Amino acid sequence: MAFKRWQKSPSRKAPTRSWQEDEMKIIGWCISKNISVSIMPDWKDDLNRWKIIIEINKNEHTDPNRYEDDKALDKVMEYYNYYYNKYKSNTNQNR
Repeated sequence: MAFKRWQKSPSRKAPTRSWQEDEMKIIGWCISKNISVSIMPDWKDDLNRWKIIIEINKNEHTDPNRYEDDKALDKVMEYYNYYYNKYKSNTNQNR
């Protein structure tokens, strides 16, 4: 009896980073407001680059650029800062 060998599905190990306390507060605030930013491998790119997915109230948007490991996480934090500053000031004015 012969067994078919399955090819191992492609995988990429996500980059890691230690977030600072102030960054965690910004990320936590955004997540509580249904804003999330994540990275996903770009399987079409042979250079192990990452694409960034931004989800706001279940609407998904993809950054058209592709980023390498550390730059991807820096860009994630840049997006969190952008949305935090954009919407945090609006929520303070409504009070």
